[in-house]
Amino acid sequence: MRHVFFFWLACFAVLSTAARADENSAPWSYAGDTGPAHWGTLAPDFKDCALGKFQSPIDVRRAKRADLPAITFNYQVTPLRIINTGHAIQVNFPPGSFITVGAKRYELVQFHFHHPSESKLSGQGFPMELHLVHADADGKLAVVGVLLADGKANPALDALWKYIPQEMGKESTPDGVSVDPNGFLPANRAYFTFPGSLTTPPCSEDVTWYLLRSPVWVSKAEVGTFSKLYPNNARPVQPLHGRPVEASR
Repeated sequence: MRHVFFFWLACFAVLSTAARADENSAPWSYAGDTGPAHWGTLAPDFKDCALGKFQSPIDVRRAKRADLPAITFNYQVTPLRIINTGHAIQVNFPPGSFITVGAKRYELVQFHFHHPSESKLSGQGFPMELHLVHADADGKLAVVGVLLADGKANPALDALWKYIPQEMGKESTPDGVSVDPNGFLPANRAYFTFPGSLTTPPCSEDVTWYLLRSPVWVSKAEVGTFSKLYPNNARPVQPLHGRPVEASR
């Protein structure tokens, strides 16, 4: 019971941060006067977007090989809870799905998509990127990034796209429909890891990133479905400021 209590506190912190960013009196976007170059000036609690030294996303160029623990994914099939936030398509999760990295356990809170990819590998971007957002019992965040590359259709994504809500800001729970996060993961779970931040306002830091090195295939049609809603919801890459970037063996 104690673990469940702290998990819900962590979830509340994550979802409250996202809600403040989406409902803040200072609106933000991905273009113009409210775009990424101006986020840090839009509201006092957005200051990290401009002043932070551990901002995400990044361009991974020179990662140091290290003996890192494997990420163990313990994701469960759950009823679909999907929302069009006005900034992305997001799927919310109840307790029960989690990852472990060494001795650390992080519960899956939500996942969402960006077009094009926010992360880059040696300067190369990808058509889309999936962010799986997790929280531990203390509210510390861990984001698993999955790069989505042009190729064959992805059955998990194709099924999800059928239920994109047309109304923004309202969670949809279609009857009898479930989602399996495992369908969005590559077979090879090797990763890059680095300290970072949320990639949307308030750009809060103290986020541990796990960017999977192998992409997952998606079709041009699946990318097109998303891009009609969000032609560009990707923050540009941010300076490393000397941060270490490690690669699992």
